[in-house]
Amino acid sequence: MLRILGTGFAALAGLAFGSFLNVCLSRWPAGESVVAPRSHCRSCGHTLAWWENVPLASWLALRGRCRGCGARIGWRYPLVELAVGTLWAACAWPFTGQLLQPSASAVEVYAGLTAMLGGMILYWLLVALAVLDAEQFWLPDRLTWPGIALGFVYSVLASWLSRQSLPSSSLHATSAHAAVASLVAIAAAGGLILFIRWVYWLIRRHEGIGLGDAKLMALLAAWLGFSGALVAFGLGVFLGALVALGILAFSSARKDAKEWALTKLPLGTFLCVGGIVSGLWGKPIIAAYLRWTGLH
Repeated sequence: MLRILGTGFAALAGLAFGSFLNVCLSRWPAGESVVAPRSHCRSCGHTLAWWENVPLASWLALRGRCRGCGARIGWRYPLVELAVGTLWAACAWPFTGQLLQPSASAVEVYAGLTAMLGGMILYWLLVALAVLDAEQFWLPDRLTWPGIALGFVYSVLASWLSRQSLPSSSLHATSAHAAVASLVAIAAAGGLILFIRWVYWLIRRHEGIGLGDAKLMALLAAWLGFSGALVAFGLGVFLGALVALGILAFSSARKDAKEWALTKLPLGTFLCVGGIVSGLWGKPIIAAYLRWTGLH
């Protein structure tokens, strides 16, 4: 029961933070404050009552329309809230189970708490970046750079907690090694996108991948390690290719090859989806791949 209650509380907190994220996603691109004015309809300016601002439930009660002018409230609002709530519940489930283990040491509890909070921050960032890139083709520095820094701190802290049984001298060396390894992973992941960007420019003589995608890959490597970032990259490219094929399937796209070649796709959105999958199931995916290739 305690595990269910704890996970449910995390889900409710995720819904609330998802609701706040929707405010950010609507106001950041317009350069507006996320603090004032109060939540309102962007069509008629109607200020929302408290019961119109309850995450997910209000959208369902209002049937996706403003009570003042009847304007549609897009699907993005409930989907973002539901995504953050579900992902935060997924982060809390292992930790709440760990709390019920009598044999769990204090260090193990701290490590589990760090993993839960780190996962919540990462998934909130990835949902935010996925929507911003899908809607605005924008991966803002205000999210990517702090995300990289937080991921670096998280990776070093998680490594330190996982090695608390080592002697103090070895622990210091291990922490330094984790910091260096994280910095190398961040640089390598970002450099991978920069290399692809450079090769594309050599071939096409115009930019095909933005610098924001390089920072996003660095963010993924900071949180997930280089192998986890590669899983996210592979999944992102695969999803992007599927969407591109779907667009190409329409006759209007086939008729104008030049227009098709200039069609923009939000690579960052696909990378974020890949990052979420990698964060949840990256290790089993890597293990299965190594077994399939005979490398493990």
